[in-house]
Amino acid sequence: MSALLAARRRERGTRWRRLSTDRQALLVLAHVRWGHTYAQLAAGFGVGITTAYRYIGEAVEVLAALALDLTTAMRTAARKAFVILDGRLLPIDRIAADRPFYSGKHKKHGMNVQVIADPFGRLLWASPALPGAVHDIKAARTHGIIGALADAEVPCWADKGYQGAGGTIRVPYRGRWDKLSAGQQAVNASHAKIRALGEQAMATLKTWRLLRKLRCSTTRITNLVKAVLTLHLATSG
Repeated sequence: MSALLAARRRERGTRWRRLSTDRQALLVLAHVRWGHTYAQLAAGFGVGITTAYRYIGEAVEVLAALALDLTTAMRTAARKAFVILDGRLLPIDRIAADRPFYSGKHKKHGMNVQVIADPFGRLLWASPALPGAVHDIKAARTHGIIGALADAEVPCWADKGYQGAGGTIRVPYRGRWDKLSAGQQAVNASHAKIRALGEQAMATLKTWRLLRKLRCSTTRITNLVKAVLTLHLATSG
């Protein structure tokens, strides 16, 4: 990250900064990985709050630009036996009046992020963030995930929220367990075991504590998710 930040500084012709690129990278990691506030970071690094905000914004922009797009992620997915698709609600700090961000499924305000994982539960890709009121299947269609999976001919396991998606997406049978046939019950049980692996990818996002409760503008969340994806893939390869 330090090299990328140094390149950005040369590009902008910046001669002097309060922090070196190494310290700026550490500042960003402390914010994204541990969720430290701007005030805490400013005090810890000996800079002003405005400076901390600016440095973090600059680094997040650099990292977000490097995030895998869906087309590139599909090239990786095509080499897998199958993938797992699921939606994750990233909680945000909003009031009851902010209905577009309220998820009826989760009973809280947040941003909907679609996540694709490999058969081992490793994170492959995360989508831009949409308001929490957007249902998973609509989010998948908005991002072009269903079509991309079909074009790449990648089998995909998903939950009932993607019922009717079509393409290569497989969902469990709907209905109460006791109303399903023995064959349908067996299929759903097997399906649940496979999808459980995808929860590991969901948990990956939670290890970046900033995403556990976002208190920033909703317009910045997509770049934060992209930055986390870049950092995660760079450190887990």
